[in-house]
Amino acid sequence: MKHFATPFFLLCAASLAAPAIAQGQIGTVERGLYACELPGTAAGAVGIAQPDENFTILSASRYSSPQGEGTYLRRGNRLTMTSGPRNGNSYAIQSNGFLRKIENGEPGRLRCIRQTG
Repeated sequence: MKHFATPFFLLCAASLAAPAIAQGQIGTVERGLYACELPGTAAGAVGIAQPDENFTILSASRYSSPQGEGTYLRRGNRLTMTSGPRNGNSYAIQSNGFLRKIENGEPGRLRCIRQTG
């Protein structure tokens, strides 16, 4: 009986730690305005601006949007709005300054690009 207790305990401890590790390391996103757009058409504009989806990263945990302010959390390559008017919205971090809004659990068509200067 003693031989099974230690492996069982280790298995339980590992299974509890796995979800935290799978979520990724906590981090931040570059400050600035993220202008959001939908893809355009071959015959028209490259992107179709969606100004109501724009947001500004103010600090290491705060954002501002046309609808108000709130907080965000970055874990690995996912940014999630955790309070305020965008509470629950998530974005996949594709690269530095380039995000895609998560729709139905996958990166969707809406893209948000950090504006410089």
